[in-house]
Amino acid sequence: MASTQGLKFLEQMGVEVTLHPYAYDPNADAVGLAAAQALGLEAGLTLKTLMVEVDGKPACCVIPSDRQLSMKKVAAAFGGKQAAMMPPAKAEKLTGYHVGGISPFGQKRKVPTAIEATVSGAATVWINAGARGLLLGIAPALALAALGAHAAPLVA
Repeated sequence: MASTQGLKFLEQMGVEVTLHPYAYDPNADAVGLAAAQALGLEAGLTLKTLMVEVDGKPACCVIPSDRQLSMKKVAAAFGGKQAAMMPPAKAEKLTGYHVGGISPFGQKRKVPTAIEATVSGAATVWINAGARGLLLGIAPALALAALGAHAAPLVA
């Protein structure tokens, strides 16, 4: 089994997931959409992990790969006034993952995390496992619990 910080984190918590490797395309315009297409998954349930800064503090958003963040909703979800995307180099340093392979699980530094509320009712969602070309399948409730995250409206 592939071993990433995210998978080790989930294993330590006793959370079982399914692994879904795929051929990662570094030239894809939208990595999450490319992953969904490669695996034949629904784009709305294939989630992307985006690192943001709310009032200058790091936070993590997990949203459907076919949607875009609403910075206004992100700020509100974390009780802040302003939100912006975190620069890629800063996101890599903070999480310990490479862009295209950032997982909300097992990041180097724990940050507040929110998952798009509309996916809460799904049986399974697919989230990056911590490596380019590897998704994990997990129930949204388990993901929220493992991350100590909250469900919130995040998309435009």
